[in-house]
Amino acid sequence: MRSAKLYQYQLPMDSGVILRNQRLTTREGWIVELQDNDTVGRGEIAPLPEFSHETAEQAGEQTIQQLERWVSGEEFDLSDALPSVAFGISMARLELVGGLPDEANYATAPLCTGDPDDLVIKLDQMTGTKVAKIKVGMYEAVRDGMVANMFFDAIPDLTLRLDANRGWTPVKARQFAKYVQPHHRTKIAFLEEPCKKPQDSLEFAQETGIAIAWDETVRDEDFEVKAQQGVAAIVIKPTLVGSIEKCQQLIEQAHQQGLVAVISSSIESSLGLNQLARVAHWLTPDVIPGLDTIDLFQQQLETPWPTSPLPLTPLSDLTLFWNS
Repeated sequence: MRSAKLYQYQLPMDSGVILRNQRLTTREGWIVELQDNDTVGRGEIAPLPEFSHETAEQAGEQTIQQLERWVSGEEFDLSDALPSVAFGISMARLELVGGLPDEANYATAPLCTGDPDDLVIKLDQMTGTKVAKIKVGMYEAVRDGMVANMFFDAIPDLTLRLDANRGWTPVKARQFAKYVQPHHRTKIAFLEEPCKKPQDSLEFAQETGIAIAWDETVRDEDFEVKAQQGVAAIVIKPTLVGSIEKCQQLIEQAHQQGLVAVISSSIESSLGLNQLARVAHWLTPDVIPGLDTIDLFQQQLETPWPTSPLPLTPLSDLTLFWNS
């Protein structure tokens, strides 16, 4: 017999979390719980402010419609669902039928969110492949180039992933490249979306030799996965992309075109982050995912991240918003 629950959560964030144009003080979202006889599957639905087109309220309303359909005996119809709803429900459904492997990839590329010296300390303590991620585009492009050089000089075996979130004009992107020493450029695994226009980003890569990755562009309606000079990877943020089936299709297409596919966080709770780690091990086993976001929270939710000391909030402490 089928039953379902929808929990609502609000988790306090670290005071330093800044999205494009706002400070994120609280992370809001929903946890879907599906039950069929004795089997349970869960998924997280958490639109990310400034990045998702839908709000948490809109996602919640659509989720209830989907759950009512499923509990009545019909199957989910996610063809036109909001991306966060499609992902969360598809994950709960996948877990319910035993389709999500338990093994997870908890390796992370440490994210520099503040003082660069803190990241240097983290990297010094890492063993094996040293990969880190730095957000660029929030300060002067020249400064970003100098910071990248500093990291490469301090840690010679380092590989960097950079993310500009389409923050630069072509002129500023070239200023950044100018201050990255030529022999360091190949140590940049990729720079996500340096310019507002994809064509400008593509020309930047071809002019400078700094590889780029598609991130926002992956979510454009007319996006097509294809091999292009200067493009090294696509970054898949499932909460922003849609169902796990859609994500899987993108990953398969990327591999067919010789591109790297990276599973990345949209600042999900520890419950969602653990599921993303399982997806990463399953679909991109040889790639370090972009999941170093648990420290942006002040609390965890239901499923603890293995290395996090943050206090854990169980689902039973959340508001049960809807059940049937």
